Amino acid sequence: MSDSLKFNTTMQFAYGTPDRMADGVLRLVAPNAGPLTFKGTNTYLVGQRSVAVIDPGPDNAAHREAILAAAAGRPITHIISTHAHRDHTDGIAALKAATGACTYAYRRSEVTQEGGGDPEAEFVGHEFIADVHVAHGDVIAGEDWKLEALHTPGHAPDHLCLVLDRDGVVFSGDHVMAWNTSVVAPPEGRMSDYMRSLELLLKQDATRFLPGHGGAVDEPRRTVKAYLLHRKWREQAILDAVRSGTNTVRTLLPVIYRDLDKAVAGAAMMSLRAHIDHLAERGLISCADSSNADCEAVPL
Repeated sequence: MSDSLKFNTTMQFAYGTPDRMADGVLRLVAPNAGPLTFKGTNTYLVGQRSVAVIDPGPDNAAHREAILAAAAGRPITHIISTHAHRDHTDGIAALKAATGACTYAYRRSEVTQEGGGDPEAEFVGHEFIADVHVAHGDVIAGEDWKLEALHTPGHAPDHLCLVLDRDGVVFSGDHVMAWNTSVVAPPEGRMSDYMRSLELLLKQDATRFLPGHGGAVDEPRRTVKAYLLHRKWREQAILDAVRSGTNTVRTLLPVIYRDLDKAVAGAAMMSLRAHIDHLAERGLISCADSSNADCEAVPL
């Protein structure tokens, strides 16, 4: 088995300038570029008469002014968060204060104890509590747009993808992106949930994914299948290495991730741990000390 996953890191944009991504959909890129955010967080404006803002991004005055300018006098009535990571939610409070819009998200208080989540993670906006809880299958609607929510945990336990009622557009948040795979970092994320959520997206009749970072995904079904294959390949590679005696996260890292950028080494270690946990859930390995981030994996 080989991993042939290809990433698309090309992205045409200018900070502060909206780009049309679909009929009635504009994208602004927030100026918070980094190893895990790529060029920055994508903020989407949906609607032609009144506007929903999806993922306002960081608390940045220039970005907030760009959102208000892109609305071009149209009322912003809805603010929607795909998930409560701070690079997506820190800008919500100020935008809500400026517009009076109602906020929508899958509330983390609704996530069960078994559903994952890290109550101590600094990258989670724990203080953000949406006005309206959005569960799987719920519909959020404005004057001339409608979004159906899909609960897609994995990267985060509260993650939502949003299906626009026209043109086959799905706002995929951080679940599926073109520039890189999603980070699945326990305890915030769970690989078993992530895989199930990918399978859920395969059932959508989508023609374009608009992700939380990076450019649009114009072959969504093919991309999701490639990501599923990539994860399955990675787990097989981990299992083979464990069976050969390389059985801790730290020793597996250079074997599984070759030529790894040091800037994302921490995220790679977390994803490795997520895969080890998933293999253990499937009864293929066990961990001698499951509470240890660098637990020793034993094949079964």
